[in-house]
Amino acid sequence: MPVILRTGRDLPAPDTWDRWLACTGSHPPLEMVRHLPELAKKLEAAFTANCAEWWELGRRLGSEPSGRLAHAPTAASYNSDLGLMLAWGKLVENVAAETPTTLVVCDDPWVFRDLAGRPGVSAGRAPALWPARLRFAFRGWAARLRYALRAALWSTQMRQHRGVFNRSAGAALLVYGHPASTADGDDAYFGSLMRTQPHVLRLLHTDCPADRARALAADGRTASLHAWGRWRWIPAVLTARWRPDLQTLSGPRGWLVRRAAGIENGGGAIAANTWQIRCQERWMATVRPDRVVWPWENHPWERAFVRAARRAGIATYGYQHTVVGPHQTNFAPATNPDGLESIPDLVVCNGPAYRDQLRGWGLPEERLIIGGAFRIARPAGSRHDPSGPVFVALSSSRPLSNKMMAAVVATARSTERRFVVKDHPLYPYAIAETETVRRTSRTIPEHTGLAAVIYATGTSGMEGLLAGVPTLRFLPDDRIAVDVLPESLPVFPVTAETLGTALTTLPEPPRVAWDALYAPVDEALWQRLLCAAPVASASVDTHMPATRPDSRTVQIGTVL
Repeated sequence: MPVILRTGRDLPAPDTWDRWLACTGSHPPLEMVRHLPELAKKLEAAFTANCAEWWELGRRLGSEPSGRLAHAPTAASYNSDLGLMLAWGKLVENVAAETPTTLVVCDDPWVFRDLAGRPGVSAGRAPALWPARLRFAFRGWAARLRYALRAALWSTQMRQHRGVFNRSAGAALLVYGHPASTADGDDAYFGSLMRTQPHVLRLLHTDCPADRARALAADGRTASLHAWGRWRWIPAVLTARWRPDLQTLSGPRGWLVRRAAGIENGGGAIAANTWQIRCQERWMATVRPDRVVWPWENHPWERAFVRAARRAGIATYGYQHTVVGPHQTNFAPATNPDGLESIPDLVVCNGPAYRDQLRGWGLPEERLIIGGAFRIARPAGSRHDPSGPVFVALSSSRPLSNKMMAAVVATARSTERRFVVKDHPLYPYAIAETETVRRTSRTIPEHTGLAAVIYATGTSGMEGLLAGVPTLRFLPDDRIAVDVLPESLPVFPVTAETLGTALTTLPEPPRVAWDALYAPVDEALWQRLLCAAPVASASVDTHMPATRPDSRTVQIGTVL
């Protein structure tokens, strides 16, 4: 058979296979000289090719009542690894169709069983399921109990916040408690809108801790959504589960669905979505605002919010506040079981590139409009210096950051390159500094000269391109580095094996038009959205021209 499937404890004789790969966290003691070449690129290609399958499966899973609480049915790459597991299956099918015999090492009990049913696979003994099931069951109960008690406690502590909405609540911003937001009118997602439009109130998502909510509520215009919570909801939170139907569980991807449900039921995400949805529905029923704007990403609680708001006659405006790349497939309406019914009345995009991305994914033209970028400013000149250090932007994923740092340290030892490493602002990372590897707290625009930028996820890649610095996207060989940039941008993929070579043959500095990606904040549009009568999608000019790019720059993906 072209593929021999085994666990790490049941490895076959070395002379029975030609090459090997390991998936789902397995680390067999095998020689790297026989490791499958370019595994990172092949895994990403399989992930991209499987997008339609995840969409189709997600829509079916989300049609079930309990599935509407889960992240896997929304095809959210940052919140679920179901897409990655589908990609491993696709990759194994691909190598099974090739001539060399490939040893696939997998210790995950669900993924092993899924791979064993793929064509061209000869499987050994599967790992036991009961230890993982028992671990998820205990962990899930503990996570739900902890979340339920904490949320109920915060609802008591935040109850006085209801008074913020005693005044007329015509327009409200529903936001996360971002560390960059302040109590003096600045919000990380909506800039200075609260200063320029003093009638607008701010509501904090339930993921915002009590101490952070109290700090932001000092402005007298901000309230925590926890204030509308009730202790009597604790039983519903404790018993919340995602329960896929038997037909799906017995289908061709049933083992992967079982795994995804086990993971989500084994944490606090389902409980958190249940509490958020109940709080927001009670808030809408008691406050009855005219319209609500929030940073939109098409997550489960947002879909429930739109449905409830539509029933109550509340206008919904979702702000596409960040980058939306080809891997952030949750933004597409393809997995929404009710189609556009759970998509906001208007999706306000931060620029033309992402408007086009969403339109290509099926959002209708009349539901899209450009409102400008609050979070990504126009760059103030080039930051490129061939003799400067290489900027390394670590990921929010610790395993991915570990991979990046291992590659950087190895490259620093074998070259004369200097590196400055910045960890994610919300996920601190211990960096072992050396003479050539240093920690930095400054962002890319705050550096005066950089030779290159290395990133895996997040917006640092965009910052590097806009700063005119050669930008390298790091690809791991055991997971997906979620691509958040528009297609065709001049970003160069590298792996742990190719990083050193890539740094010796850096391309010319890119010149990417900021105006081709983003637009200045349209203050008149935001004034109409937040102050005038609720704006129906058909009444807004969605064909507002983007700012014309400077004649010296080029459109997306073109390098001068």
